[in-house]
Formats: sequence, structure tokens, C-alpha cells
Amino acid sequence: MKNKLVSLEAALAPIPSGVTLAIGGSLLRRQPNAAVRELIRRGVKDLTLITWATTTATDMLAAAGAIRRWEGIYAGMFSHGLAPNFRRGVQSGAITARDFSECAIVARFRAAAAGLAFMPVRSLLGSDMAARNPEQIRPMTCPFSGDKLHAVAAADADFTIIHGYAGDRYGNVQWPVVRDSDDIDQLMASGAKRLIVTVEKIIPHEQVKAQPTLTYIPGQWVEAIVEVPQGAHPAACDSIYDEDEEHLRLYLEHAKTPEGMATYLDRFVRTPRAHDEYLHASGASARLPSLSVQQG
Repeated sequence: MKNKLVSLEAALAPIPSGVTLAIGGSLLRRQPNAAVRELIRRGVKDLTLITWATTTATDMLAAAGAIRRWEGIYAGMFSHGLAPNFRRGVQSGAITARDFSECAIVARFRAAAAGLAFMPVRSLLGSDMAARNPEQIRPMTCPFSGDKLHAVAAADADFTIIHGYAGDRYGNVQWPVVRDSDDIDQLMASGAKRLIVTVEKIIPHEQVKAQPTLTYIPGQWVEAIVEVPQGAHPAACDSIYDEDEEHLRLYLEHAKTPEGMATYLDRFVRTPRAHDEYLHASGASARLPSLSVQQG
């Protein structure tokens, strides 16, 4: 087995501008925000972003002018309303947005995992999504039943970034016994070409072997794994910490204007040279509980 434990900078170094990037997380949970801040510090631009229900990670990338195209089911701030920077990008034409239903985006990642170019779906019939996205959604007829369907293109991402709970140095990622299942991180990982995982804590390989059924991302899928405590901040990580409401309000206050958001990025993204410096600058270390990954 290969030791895949590296620094955040080393893990993300292979990602250039102009690629298609899939990022995991669901709403205000497990957004790979530490990785996104590092991409912004590196000046990565011109991304095609594929997501599930995305919030802070996508909005920060939009604020930095890093997104050319977005494909997913939802981009907002969940209970905090709209994603201001993402919305401005779409309205100005800087970001091309393509909406998919939940069933359709799941089918896209299933196609990628199966090594197929597309997957048939029924859920888009009667909607305008196909008419607005003919390059990725095309009508088809089932060769067995003759039913009308749509073919959706595989989610063919160059890189995938996911934030998880705990993992070992070989890239095996485990979840706590209790977790919220409203996500497709495992499916994204299974279809990834190059998968980078940040986790709250690196645990001994012996602990993984002792409870193998908790492993939801096996090490052979993973290119690099990084220990990033509070790596989803200001979003939450199920069973470990909740979202930081105070910092989210601060973020959204800055995000009301491009000028305010530029100040936020300078203070909390570009000036901190590493994740631990961000945690200090944002006050996360003081407000969030000490890290404890409970398993077993």
C-alpha cells in the first residue's frame, strides 16, 4: 500500500486552471472549503464546476472569479438565502449555469462510475432542462420498451475534491456510525479520475481494519489524502461540529457587494498562508469545539 498522506498544498498542486472540477458536500455540510481557499490562493481560474447541493465552496470560487461554468442541482446558502457571489456571476454572464434534477445528476455520476458516456433518465420529461442544455441532455428512445427518455452525459471531471470525516494514510476514508445520508460523496468518489480527499482527522490503519464496514471511500480510489481539522468551516461536518453561524453572517455581510467580498477574500483567504492561519483569523478555533471523531 502507498502512503498518500500529503500537505494541502501538495495535494492540490496538480490542479491547473481550465479543468473540470467536481466538489462534494451537501448544503452546509462537508463543503471542501479549506481546499477551495487554497485553490483561490493559487489563482486557479476558468473552472467548470460540477456539484450536488453546493453553498460556501461554490460561492467563494465565484467571488474569486474562478468559475466559468457550473453544473449541478442547487447553488445557494441554504437557510441563509441565496449565494450572492454566484448569483452575480450568473446574472452578469461571467458564469454559465446548467441545472439538473437530483435524479439526473446522480445518473451523471453513475455513468462516470460505470465508465459510460451517458445514462438514461426519465425524470427530465416535461421540464425545460433538456431544451436549455442540449449538449448534455438529449432525447432518446428506450430500445426495449420504446419509451421516451433522456440521455444525460457522464459527469466527466478531471479532478474531484471531497471533505470527509476520518481516514488513514493509505486513503481509506471512514464515516461515523451516525451521519446524514443526504449526499452523493461516495458516488462522486467512485467515478473520479483523480480524487483528493481532505479529512478532519488521520486515524491509524489498525482502526480502519478493526471496523472495515465504516469505510465508504477505499484507498485505491484516492490520489491524495490531507488532514485538515475544521476543513469544512464555516460549514459543518456531521457529528463533529455545526456550521459557524457567526462567521456565516459575517461572510454574507461582506458578500452584499463585490467590494465587500474582495475585502473578505483578502482578510480570510489570500492573507492567511495556511489553513491553521485561517482558523485563527476567522476565530474558528475559539468558537468551535475541540475536534473529536467519534467512531465505534
